Amino acid sequence: MTTYGTRVREPVDLLIHGETVVTMNEARDQLTNGAVVVHDGRIVAVTTMADATDRFEPATTMGGPDTAVIPGLINAHQHLTGDRLLRSTIPDDLGLGDALTQWALPAHAAHTGDLDELSATLSLVEAATNGITYTVEAGTVAHPERVLAAFDNVGVGGTLGSWGWDVGDGPHAGNVDEVIARQDATLRLTAGHPRVDGWVTLVGHDLMTDELVVAASEFARTNNTGLTFHMSPSPADAAAYLARTGRRPLAHLAHLGALGDHLAIAHAVHIDDSEIDAVLDHDVAVVSCPWAYLRLGQGITRSFRHRQLLRGGGRLALGCDSENAGDSIDILLTARLFAGLVKDSTGDPTQFTSGQALALATIDAARAIKMHHEIGSLEVGKRADVVIVDTTGPIWTPHADDPIIALVWASDGRSVRDVVSSGRIVVRDHACVSIDLGSLVIEAQQAHHELVSRCGAHPRNE
Repeated sequence: MTTYGTRVREPVDLLIHGETVVTMNEARDQLTNGAVVVHDGRIVAVTTMADATDRFEPATTMGGPDTAVIPGLINAHQHLTGDRLLRSTIPDDLGLGDALTQWALPAHAAHTGDLDELSATLSLVEAATNGITYTVEAGTVAHPERVLAAFDNVGVGGTLGSWGWDVGDGPHAGNVDEVIARQDATLRLTAGHPRVDGWVTLVGHDLMTDELVVAASEFARTNNTGLTFHMSPSPADAAAYLARTGRRPLAHLAHLGALGDHLAIAHAVHIDDSEIDAVLDHDVAVVSCPWAYLRLGQGITRSFRHRQLLRGGGRLALGCDSENAGDSIDILLTARLFAGLVKDSTGDPTQFTSGQALALATIDAARAIKMHHEIGSLEVGKRADVVIVDTTGPIWTPHADDPIIALVWASDGRSVRDVVSSGRIVVRDHACVSIDLGSLVIEAQQAHHELVSRCGAHPRNE
């Protein structure tokens, strides 16, 4: 502790200096020559650099005059296992059914615990180096304890679920009691974890009976946690539900009483006005993964209803999906695409700003997954999830008057230099410091070839 006259500087763990600090708080404050002060994993001050150096004595100082500091980014829908080890391997001209049956499902079925941990580690390392500090896992995990180990080893936060479906055959399909038991086991596994939250996760689509979705919804409510599943990325789910129930999917789930603010639905692209009303009336969150819809040809440019959910005050977040759908785990690129789709689909460039796009990757995403009390903005008391962006490169020259415009429209995850997650430095000078990347790459390459061989599918260029 250092004394200057009568002032005693308070010892803290970390001081993060930015030429600009973008807080994403309610007032959307931006500080010039600002600082974020961190102690015991939490933010203890967001202030000017002059004030921070006067009041605090940090063990470590990061950032500098050529940086922008932003909150940790949130990826609200990511498959951490399966596709990762087939990264950009599934041919991109297969029908969706063929891609699933010939590649994705066999890969998931072949995953051992070692492969689950390896796959999740790779995904989370890429996410971290692109500034993502919180990832909502999409529910296709076979070995949740190994994926939790990946979260711990990389040092980032997120949600964790496990396979849940009860229609047809497939990896870990089961009856209602068996599926709910797997959800319960995952919640117990993550109980008390400082960064990872157990969620109830179903595959969704038309692969869940009414009994399962009602039971899962009630289980999530009882345990005060989230529920997520896939629905209507293409018109197929609507056709299946209309044939079975006479109602469209989200209208039917509302009829069952399964909708609520505990639910975050991935996709909801091909929905009609009645389903939009159901989402808004029940405060359901929706996660948009626009790169996946374009990559898979699912018709986002023909049915872009997410802008109507936004206009109605709905809770939205963004996701990167799997590595043979969204491919790149870069939420800044996703935010840019979403903003462009809103502008283009309306023909009105005034409809959506870069600030709104960044909010969908930070504070609005946190609200969508009901974590805004902990993450999504740089505010005193919240987890110290902080990203330092390098503004020295050519895409930042000359420096923009509004760094958010440059961040969304000119930049991407490659500008991320350093990342702090819950006060722990996980990325330094563009490299993940918590993982031996060289060894990970060697292991992943070997696993890739073994997995391709085990699945019985082979890339066309081999």
